[in-house]
Amino acid sequence: MTPPPDTAETAAGTAARPRVPRFTPAERWIHRTTAVLMGLCVVSAACLYLPELAELVGRRALVVTVHTWSGILTPAPVLLGLASRAFRADLGRLNRFGPHDRRWLRAALRRDHRPEARPAGKFNAGQKLWAAYLAGAVLVMTGTGVLMWFTGLAPLVWRTSATFVHDWLALFLGLVLLGHIGKALADPEARRGMRTGRVDPEWAAREHPLWVPGSAEEPRP
Repeated sequence: MTPPPDTAETAAGTAARPRVPRFTPAERWIHRTTAVLMGLCVVSAACLYLPELAELVGRRALVVTVHTWSGILTPAPVLLGLASRAFRADLGRLNRFGPHDRRWLRAALRRDHRPEARPAGKFNAGQKLWAAYLAGAVLVMTGTGVLMWFTGLAPLVWRTSATFVHDWLALFLGLVLLGHIGKALADPEARRGMRTGRVDPEWAAREHPLWVPGSAEEPRP
């Protein structure tokens, strides 16, 4: 069935429009590798803590090994990625929180979805908070996990506290990860940008109006 002429012209125009570079191959591989390692952590943790999954999967020793090593290796992609200049520039952007980010958060709390109410640079305030939370959570999870694994490193009371923090933080982290995945599923263009490294310029102007592609500076409105 042939689409109406106006639909065909719109599709052709969208396909012909040059896309804006957003992420380098190094940044995309850092994201993918981190996602795989965290996915292994979450799935293996579920198999260890939920009796139904534990019985279904079996081989508990193997699951423990997968969980331990995926957890230890989770910070590795970011540490290796520091060799990338583009990745370091994006870390700098994520680490800066300006007046426009506070405006974005106020609009988000009011559920105001108007583009003009949510100014954002390359990363919006929600993405910056997510990155900060994830960085802290990974460090805490890795540290408490090491105390639990190497039982001779600390006294029993420390290991008991580490287990408590590790378990509850893991539960909260899993819930926040589900929210992150939900946001990604709701924005196909953002997923396309992470998959291909390029985004539609109209999407960039609407969702990140203060972002100037190619600039390492955060806007200072």
